[in-house]
Amino acid sequence: MTTTTGQKRKRAPEDSATVVKSKVLIASLASSRDIASEVVPAPDEMGPQLQRIAASNRTPFEKKVWSLLCQIPPGHVSTYGLMSAHLGSSPRAVGNALRRNPFAPQVPCHRVVATGGALGGFKGHWSTNGEGITIDEKKRLLRKEGVKIDPAGRVLGTPWSGFT
Repeated sequence: MTTTTGQKRKRAPEDSATVVKSKVLIASLASSRDIASEVVPAPDEMGPQLQRIAASNRTPFEKKVWSLLCQIPPGHVSTYGLMSAHLGSSPRAVGNALRRNPFAPQVPCHRVVATGGALGGFKGHWSTNGEGITIDEKKRLLRKEGVKIDPAGRVLGTPWSGFT
């Protein structure tokens, strides 16, 4: 594939339904209007979500990003950079696809953070200070899965990078 600047770029690998076995999690999901319980499927149970993604009328790139999300195990996070490197894309393109994820939280975009561990945005909503206005919802989902977040709002631990 050639970009508009004439540079060669790798094509992203085809969608993969390879998943890792784990448990189903129940996550409390809070919005600005109400609180609801949502079932967030584990990677080995992402088949229905992968089918929803494949059947959607979204772009092939969005489908690849969302399918890749399904590989991140509960209790782990990955980064925009790791995902973009796997896809042969840019972190911003991955972030834009995550912003348009209509299947959240079942397709877990909340499991993606910035390289330095900052939580970034969630559901494409940003405030003027650079932090997502729905960031409390992202924090609750991650904490419910066992992800540790320091007082400064950064995720602790090594990002997951086992994409296939």
